[in-house]
Amino acid sequence: MPTEDNGDKKATKKPAKAIKGFTNEERGAMRERVQELKADKADGESAVLAKLGEMPAPDRALGERLHVIIKASAPALSPKLWYGMPAYARDGKVVCFFQPAHKFKTRYATFGFNDSANLDEGALWPVAFALKELTAAEEARIGELVKKAVS
Repeated sequence: MPTEDNGDKKATKKPAKAIKGFTNEERGAMRERVQELKADKADGESAVLAKLGEMPAPDRALGERLHVIIKASAPALSPKLWYGMPAYARDGKVVCFFQPAHKFKTRYATFGFNDSANLDEGALWPVAFALKELTAAEEARIGELVKKAVS
């Protein structure tokens, strides 16, 4: 008569694997996002200004100028951090954001819009722009885009 083999095999638990496919910078941004969700939401502007102050000179100058342009163009938007980046939201939804070049080690910073921005033009429209510097023309264009995004 066959007997049931309970054996002396121990159930081994495999260690959790690191998330593959993400760069260290992307994992860092995800960790920052978790902290942002836990943080007090009362003073987003202070958090954005502090984050801008931590950036290297070229990104800091772009980010600070964008902050002024966005606040002037759409005072209804609330500054907040989003994945460790300065962002501007309406009703809790991020409308636009500034991704500094140093964050993901890219050759240019990015100013982008999320799908809550009212920028639709036909079947195709840009939602992100590479930034290396801001001239009066770029500042005017960004101001117009931000106004349209919140219209």
